[in-house]
Amino acid sequence: MNRPLIGIAANQSLINETYHVQATGLRNVEAIVEASGCSAIIIPGDPSAVETITLMNILDGVLLTGGRPNVHPSYYGHEETEGHGPFDTGRDEVVLPLTRAAVAAGMPVLGVCRGIQEINVAFGGTLHPEVRDLPGKMNHRMPKDCRDIELIFKKRHKVTLTKGGYLERLLGVSEIQTNSLHGQACIDLGAGIALEGLAEDGTIEAISMPSAPGFVLGVQWHAEYEPTIDEVSAKMFGAFGEAARTWRMRKAA
Repeated sequence: MNRPLIGIAANQSLINETYHVQATGLRNVEAIVEASGCSAIIIPGDPSAVETITLMNILDGVLLTGGRPNVHPSYYGHEETEGHGPFDTGRDEVVLPLTRAAVAAGMPVLGVCRGIQEINVAFGGTLHPEVRDLPGKMNHRMPKDCRDIELIFKKRHKVTLTKGGYLERLLGVSEIQTNSLHGQACIDLGAGIALEGLAEDGTIEAISMPSAPGFVLGVQWHAEYEPTIDEVSAKMFGAFGEAARTWRMRKAA
């Protein structure tokens, strides 16, 4: 049987501040191929280019990636401010309905960084534009102007996993260390979403949907970094791949 096909959410971007592209980091593709054992295809964040029903027919899973643009606050009932930006509303229009459709059908969904926020917003949750501005919260962003990839993705804080939750059962530990490269964070959780992990300052770092018919997991850190080396990432992407294979076999039957 052919490998499951995972759709990877792309972001609107500019090359040389001139040429518009739809792109995703190579690490996202490598994580799907090498750690999940699946094939990968990029989903353009352009609602005129793709339809939810078509994607549901061809895909076996969805990877919601990170990216500089944020989910537009209108999708969770907040007014736009300068602190909420930048935005990629094309991606919002593609990914939010696709996430709802995939979860409802039981198709596996894995969200990293912006991806956890998209899962939350898709089901009625809210976000804060700059978590470090909240009382008692630390700075979750990467070092300013840093270009050293190892420093950017360095593990910066611990995450305490929910006792008896999906992640604790999958990983076999109650606490992990993660990288941290985000400004926004989930605040109010959406309908059916369960807390899977908290940072030391109480920031939501991982969620799942126990009542969903399939695999649904979102993490605030960049798990796609070294997914075949890092044990936590390897188990997460491995479980995602297994869920995609189960979905594909069920669809074929």
